[in-house]
Amino acid sequence: MPQDYDDKIDKKVEEYRAQEEEALASVLASNRYGIPYVDLSTTAVQNEALRLIDEAEARKIMVAPFKIFGKEAHVAVLSPEDDATKAYLEDLGRKGFKAIPYMASHASLERAWARYKEISFAEESRRGGLEVSSDTLLDLQKKIKTMADVKTLVDQITAAHEIHTTSHLLEVILAGAISLQCSDVHIEPEEKRMRVRYRLDGVLQDILFLDPKFYHLLNSRIKLVAGLKLTIVTRAQDGRFSVILDGVEISMRTSTVPGEYGESIVMRILDPKSIQVDLANIGIEPRLFSVIDAEIRKPNGLILITGPTGSGKTTTLYAFLRKIYSPEIKIITIEDPVEYHLPGIIQTQVEPGYSFLEGLRGALRQDPDVIMVGEIRDGETAKIAVESALTGHIVFSTLHTNNAAGVIPRLIDLDVNPKILVSALSLSMAQRLVRKLCPNCKVERPIKPEEETLLRKILKGASDAGKDLAAYKLTADMPIKLYTAPGCDQCSGTGFKGRIGIFEAIKTDEAIEKIIPTNPSEREIKRVANTQGIFNMQEDGVVKILSGITSIEEVQSVVDLTEE
Repeated sequence: MPQDYDDKIDKKVEEYRAQEEEALASVLASNRYGIPYVDLSTTAVQNEALRLIDEAEARKIMVAPFKIFGKEAHVAVLSPEDDATKAYLEDLGRKGFKAIPYMASHASLERAWARYKEISFAEESRRGGLEVSSDTLLDLQKKIKTMADVKTLVDQITAAHEIHTTSHLLEVILAGAISLQCSDVHIEPEEKRMRVRYRLDGVLQDILFLDPKFYHLLNSRIKLVAGLKLTIVTRAQDGRFSVILDGVEISMRTSTVPGEYGESIVMRILDPKSIQVDLANIGIEPRLFSVIDAEIRKPNGLILITGPTGSGKTTTLYAFLRKIYSPEIKIITIEDPVEYHLPGIIQTQVEPGYSFLEGLRGALRQDPDVIMVGEIRDGETAKIAVESALTGHIVFSTLHTNNAAGVIPRLIDLDVNPKILVSALSLSMAQRLVRKLCPNCKVERPIKPEEETLLRKILKGASDAGKDLAAYKLTADMPIKLYTAPGCDQCSGTGFKGRIGIFEAIKTDEAIEKIIPTNPSEREIKRVANTQGIFNMQEDGVVKILSGITSIEEVQSVVDLTEE
């Protein structure tokens, strides 16, 4: 009895000490350090967050990362003013994270550190749970250099018959797509097999075929990770999940669509590095670059980009925003959806009840200097965009037309007043994307007579219009060389590596202003714009062909070179 009584007393004392320690940590957090307090006995600790630092180092400097949210790393610390703690938080910043410190007791930190056992000894926790391990993806990326490497690793996994085969398969498929810089992963069930395809440089490539049994397992796994409902198989669903690689958040936008043999799954890879291209490096020729640079720096005006889905319009618009960004101006975007997050810019997403029109109206009440509207779809949005450009705002947006000359007729069709359009529209652009020939296996090939005739005709037309071919060391009568690439290990046998834009633009100069009120046709606009000295898409494509950047077949797949 006395011993039992003593044990109860000791337990009570320990409870009081623990409560006092938590109370002290809470008081110090608010009164001394001005940071939030956290009790890790009641707060979930993410394994992925703990992987930001190894256990020995965490115990040494008394910290415990417990949550990753986007690019924010939430870190419990014992002493915010400790030099080692400060150095660790600064290191997280260098890795791309915004470190948010929380005051915690020593007991709290011990609870978090106890979770390291799950990372160190329980591989099942890492590969069998709902998370996709960044560590595993990084390891796999080092092993994957070609599409054949993906198939080799998948064959090894399926032959091993491990408990966590499904998780391993998904990790290999994702690691391969990220390593090869693909934009999408397609998982498609067929009658007797499952097909996996990557979209590489805009073109789908078959990667591997598997037994249908793996499809059902992967389907469930992807749905769980992406937050989709497992029981819904007869209608489309959308979700997303993220992985952190080298401090960079890569989002996987996931969609499912019902089909005859099961749901087709597409995972779109939203890697921020893919849009971090300078305006000067996306294929814009020098004359056009100088025009764009001048127009986007003006205090007001409407700049529109046209082109089909997947032609790189979003990348170009983001390049504009990064080019002009400054803490001194307010930039608001209305997008569908927000795919990439840009620091220092207010980004809003279109949703049911919040259209581009509602978003634009709301943005104008926020005193913006620059507005980006993802797409102009209707007359009301077009009119407000035009009016905004007249009232001291720069407006960037996209429009569905085939070329730059189609912008003016399309806006007039949307009931925009031509007289107002004259003052509002600064620049109309069109673009396409073509694959670049692999520099490792690129070789010269014989030219066909009809190809030479076609290319010389376009060169002569550009020369007669006074366009600067000499800037590319080209002339209308120069010897013409064409190139091809048979494929090699460095380009996964495709012959292409990376993509580049083909552009055209029409500046709203005095000559264009004169014809806008007459509701001109595309042909009339092209004829007047041909004197501006800017290459059209045919000419820009030919420059990139003759410079050995791409092939004539690639350009012909997106631009009609025979069009008058």
